[in-house]
Amino acid sequence: MVSRLLPRSNFGQTVLLIGCLLLINQLVSYISMDIYVVRPSTQQINQLLSRQVELLFRDLELDRTKLTVVDALRDKLADDNYMEVFTLPEARQNGLREARLYYVLSDQMSQYLGGEAEVRISFGEQYLIWIRPPQAPTVWLRVPLTGFDESVISPLTVYLMVIGALSVAGGWWFARQQSRPLRRLQRAALAVSRGKFPDPLPLKGPAEVVAVTQAFNQMSRSMKQLETDRQLLLAGVSHDLRTPLTRIRLASEMMSDQDSFLKEGIEHDIDDMNNIIDQFIEFVRGSPAEEHSRISLDDLLQEAAQQESLRHTKVELSLGKVPPVAMPVIAIKRVLANLIENGVRYGGGDLKLSSGYDGRWVWFAVSDNGPGIPPKQIESLFEPFTQGDVARGSVGSGLGLAIVKRVVDSEAGRVELANRSHGGLRATVWLPRS
Repeated sequence: MVSRLLPRSNFGQTVLLIGCLLLINQLVSYISMDIYVVRPSTQQINQLLSRQVELLFRDLELDRTKLTVVDALRDKLADDNYMEVFTLPEARQNGLREARLYYVLSDQMSQYLGGEAEVRISFGEQYLIWIRPPQAPTVWLRVPLTGFDESVISPLTVYLMVIGALSVAGGWWFARQQSRPLRRLQRAALAVSRGKFPDPLPLKGPAEVVAVTQAFNQMSRSMKQLETDRQLLLAGVSHDLRTPLTRIRLASEMMSDQDSFLKEGIEHDIDDMNNIIDQFIEFVRGSPAEEHSRISLDDLLQEAAQQESLRHTKVELSLGKVPPVAMPVIAIKRVLANLIENGVRYGGGDLKLSSGYDGRWVWFAVSDNGPGIPPKQIESLFEPFTQGDVARGSVGSGLGLAIVKRVVDSEAGRVELANRSHGGLRATVWLPRS
């Protein structure tokens, strides 16, 4: 459970580490300031106040003057406006109820005065210290601290706030600088996985990241060169194959009418070989860069259903009023054409074209009424030169679904194949709405 809450990214882990270190640093700073600054200061103030209380009660003559303790103390403090004397009711009327009791200060004061004492502090325009001395438990002494102002932030608080802000800002900047080249590398790797080769990445960041980036640039250049050589090789091979096929077609045109059956078979084989060569070129070429246009999948399905090649096929349309989305129209048409071709070839003569969206994804599906595919073979159908079960025939090059998957993956979508409950195969393509 705890591992799920922890960040998985390098940026999140670095920020969490810096945040924990900052929190520990703040706690240590508070404890250190409390032990070495705050406590000695309050202890010194408490000690000075206890000495003043001792001096106040020293040589206090009550028998000769016949005065109460309060009157005698007020008489002694007549020329001193620093300390005030109150009885318990007077103290309550003048703010004793709002004063906060401090046990540590009370214990210290009791130790200094040799009896049970109580210390309270009230906050307002100025700090007021209330002391109940053990020499007169019914009397409260009030001492103002003129050097303290509650509205002014203490230097300790300012220091900790500034250090905390600088630490957070520095940690965020450091983590961002560390994760930026990794995010750049991630985007480039995703582009390469979709058949797109970006420009060489800048060699920035830590030494380890620079080394990985340099290796990635070298790998990208090698893959791009390999892809170029492969396309050139296939283009040359296809050109060399088409030349003898053209000569064979011309020779078949010169055959007599008595050999018409043989002539038709030769022309049919030539057409199949040309189609296979076209699929080879299309697969190797991949998905070239194409500008995205906003169009609805419903329009593409309606257009596909009216193709001349489907004039002998029963096509059922089930459109879900899909909103227009940005997509490479030519590439998606190629995907739809390959799926329809598979459905016509293996599907028993009937097709169903459907579409829909769920708020995040738009989708279209091509369903047929053929014999279906064994579940264990479904995933392997997306591999190049792989054909379906013998029950569905073995015509073609086995590149149709591989081309479909490559195009859909380049658009961050997904394609799924599933056998229908009442027979047949359903191919569904999901595309992100944004």
